[in-house]
Amino acid sequence: MARYVLRVNGRDREIDAEPGDNLLSILRYDLGLTGSRFGCGEGQCGACTVLLDGAAARSCVTRVASVGTKAITTIESLAAGGDLHPVQQAFLDAEAFQCGYCTSGMVMATVGLLRTNPHPSEQDVARLLDGSVCRCGTYPRIVKAVRLAAERMRTATSTGARR
Repeated sequence: MARYVLRVNGRDREIDAEPGDNLLSILRYDLGLTGSRFGCGEGQCGACTVLLDGAAARSCVTRVASVGTKAITTIESLAAGGDLHPVQQAFLDAEAFQCGYCTSGMVMATVGLLRTNPHPSEQDVARLLDGSVCRCGTYPRIVKAVRLAAERMRTATSTGARR
């Protein structure tokens, strides 16, 4: 075992783990952050998506030893002061989920996309969804949610609101 200090949702967290342990297991079982889900275990379905230094990453295939000093952001930290993040709110407003299993991963992937690309094209959204699996097939509503979130975040930025 080795000792790691992970920066998770703005807090330093010390854990003991094997270098090859996956980040998803650390988040869920050691830190109690269960919003990221286990899906395929191969980085293909997106249910385990978190942000590493703001970029979407599959935590089921991310080894704890590779995280280093990167900031880890999970779904648990998106809402602030009782208000949902604009992406979370857009997913609710667009009714973009049915069973909800994929939702946290989809939300985190969308947040990652919109941080670097506030004006995603149809192809950008398609690439985002190509890497995530919704077993209920609500893709049209997910596309609507991504577009709605992008629009709201651009409006908030132009009016001086932060997020």
